[in-house]
Amino acid sequence: MSEFPAAITFVSAETEDAREAAARLSALYGQEKLADADIIVALGGDGFMLQTMRDTMGSGKRIYGMNRGTIGFLMNEYREEGLRERIAAAVPETIRPLEMTATDAEGLSHKALAINEVSLLRQSYQAAKIRIAIDEKERLEELICDGVMVATPAGSTAYNLSAQGPILPLDAPLLALTPVSPFRPRRWRGALLPNQSTVDFEILEPQKRPVNAVADHTEIKSVQRVRVRESHDLTVTVMFDASHSWDERILSEQFRY
Repeated sequence: MSEFPAAITFVSAETEDAREAAARLSALYGQEKLADADIIVALGGDGFMLQTMRDTMGSGKRIYGMNRGTIGFLMNEYREEGLRERIAAAVPETIRPLEMTATDAEGLSHKALAINEVSLLRQSYQAAKIRIAIDEKERLEELICDGVMVATPAGSTAYNLSAQGPILPLDAPLLALTPVSPFRPRRWRGALLPNQSTVDFEILEPQKRPVNAVADHTEIKSVQRVRVRESHDLTVTVMFDASHSWDERILSEQFRY
């Protein structure tokens, strides 16, 4: 249980529903300046929640999301009454992002953070050829595929799940390494890695088989090499209603059919 919040700020997506909700809640509970807030209440969908998490990464502020979007897997149910009590009783979860360092065809280095996943995706009709090393030891000499990703526990229910990757509890000290439509080796379905692992991807035949790297919504085109690891320093804290915690969501997702 968190401390009873004294200072709340409301932020919203650009949709009409989200903006109207922010206006009503601000009138009910007040609106602190972002710099002075203890709790940020994010109103929108999962995409807006991820944006809010990136914008406040490392600030020490806690984020409580309420769904005014479509799926809302990262969000709590939208209700206007008893908000301070709900936040006080919410369960905090600490999330660490992935750090991506990508080198493009011109030798330039690009850095980006990902809360969900870092994915490498073929850029043309040609399948990608990718060499994979874990902690500087080659583990897969050549993966021929549409792509491959490293997903965090928070991102394991997103693109990773669509690619048949494993669902991870939020507190699991693991990362999911998941291929997208692997052709060779055909039976390889990915791996679970300790969250302290460093994953290096080398693009083979990059001119013939160009590959883009994507860290959540940041895309780097025509990469040659990509390094991915969990951040050692940056964190963000997300709060979930105790009645519908992240662990409960993960269990429910695994029994969907």
